[in-house]
Amino acid sequence: MSEEMEPMEDNQNEEMEDDSEEESSEEDDSMDEEENEAEDTEPKKVFLPGNTMETGEELVVDESAYRILHQAQTGAPCLSFDIIKDALGDSRESYPLTMYLLAGTQAPRAHVNNLLVMKMSNLHGTKVKEDSDEESSDSEDEDNTKSPVMNVASMKHQGCINRVRCTQMGDTTVAASWSELGRVSLWDLNEQLKALENPSLLSAYKKKCEKSENAVKPIFTFKGHLSEGYGLDWCPTETGTLASGDCKGNIHIWRYADSGGNPSWNVDQRPYSSHAPHSVEDLQWSPNERHVLASCSVDKSIKIWDTRASPQSACMLTATDAHSADVNVISWNKKETQFLVSGGDDGAIRVWDLRQFNADGASPVATFKQHTAPVTTVEWHPQEATVFASGGADDQITQWDLSVEADQSEEKEDEDVAKLPPQLLFIHQGQTDVKELHWHPQCPGTVVSTALSGFNIFRTISV
Repeated sequence: MSEEMEPMEDNQNEEMEDDSEEESSEEDDSMDEEENEAEDTEPKKVFLPGNTMETGEELVVDESAYRILHQAQTGAPCLSFDIIKDALGDSRESYPLTMYLLAGTQAPRAHVNNLLVMKMSNLHGTKVKEDSDEESSDSEDEDNTKSPVMNVASMKHQGCINRVRCTQMGDTTVAASWSELGRVSLWDLNEQLKALENPSLLSAYKKKCEKSENAVKPIFTFKGHLSEGYGLDWCPTETGTLASGDCKGNIHIWRYADSGGNPSWNVDQRPYSSHAPHSVEDLQWSPNERHVLASCSVDKSIKIWDTRASPQSACMLTATDAHSADVNVISWNKKETQFLVSGGDDGAIRVWDLRQFNADGASPVATFKQHTAPVTTVEWHPQEATVFASGGADDQITQWDLSVEADQSEEKEDEDVAKLPPQLLFIHQGQTDVKELHWHPQCPGTVVSTALSGFNIFRTISV
C-alpha cells in the first residue's frame, strides 16, 4: 500500500433517513415551481435496517442528527485501530477537533501491509442549512478553510494486522500489533508522532522509509503463540503489562522489565488455556484491578482470570453459553466496574453483572437483539456509565443508554420506530461491514469507527 493517503472529506453517504418520492407516469422532466415546493414539504421517513426501499426512494443523511460527521479512506481497509492519547486536553467539545489514531491494514498481499499513525485535524462540526435568501459571497473560501486534513506516517508490517492497541509508557507511545503470521510485535511511535507535527519532518520521514534498509523495526516481538490471534489489551493500571490471546485458545501475559536502562518484556511461556482449543476472540483488563483479566471465546463463554495465580488455577469465574454462538467482543465498564457488555455471532448484545457470576454460571442482566448479523465491536462510553455503542456485519452502529425507561404515554407516529427498545438512542449507517469502534476518551461523545469502506468520525445529538 502506498504511504500516500486519500484525503478526508465530509461524509455524504450515510444512510439514516429515507427521502420518499412518488413517481407519476404523467410527470414531466421539468417540474414547475409548485411541484418542487410540494415535494420539499413531503414528510421524510426514518429508514431502519431490514426495511426495503421502494422504486424512486433514496437514502440521504440527516445532518441535523449529528454534531460532527466525517469520513476517511486509507487505501487498504483497516480491521483494527486505536486512539492515541494526546496532549491537547480532555473534554474537548469545541470545533474543529484534532485527533491521533493508530491503525493496521488488511492488504490483499501480506508483504504490503502497514501500521498507520494518523493525525486528523480541522474536523469541523456539521452546519445545518437554514432557509434563507442570504448567501455568503465567500462561501467557497469558507468550505476550503473547513476541509478536514489527514496526515499519515506509516511503518511496513509483515502480514495483515488483526488487531492493534497502544499505551503510554512515560513519554513514549507504544503500540502492540497482532500479525496474521502468528507474531505479536511492539513499536515505539514517538518518531512518527513527531513527524506528523511538522511537514518538513514528515516529508523527510517518508523519504527515509522509501529505502528498505531504513524500515522501522519493532522494539520487541513474541513468536511463542501457536497460531495467529485477535485478543490484545494493555493493562490500564500497570504500565507495560499486556495480554495476548490466539486462535488456539492460549493467553499469554507480558510484563515490562527495565534492567539497567534496557527496556524489555518478559512473556510468561505458560499460557492460560482454559478456552483451548477454541479461539480467544477478545481480552479486556479490569479498569481498577491490575491482576484481573476478562476473555471471550468461540466456545461461547466469558471467563474472568486472576493473573497472580498459576495458569491451571487462574480462571476465577465463567459464564458458559454466554451467547448461542461465538462471543466476539467484550468491554469492561470503566465507571461501574462490575459490568461487562458482550457481542456475539448470534447478533445479540448482552450486559453482565460480575457479582452474579458463580459456579453455576451467570445470566445476563439485559439482552438486546437489534443487530441482524454478527456483532463485531462493542464499547462502553468512557465517561457515561450507562451508555455504550456496538457495531456489526449488518452495517449498523448503535448507541444505547441503559438508564432510559419506556414512556408509555409517548406516542410515536412511525410504527417501526415504536417497536425499537427505548434504550436504543441512535442508529448510524453508511459504512460497509463495521469492524471496530472506539469512543474518543478526550472528545466527549465522539465515536471513531472503521469498516471495509473506511473510517467514520461522528458525534450524534443523542450522546
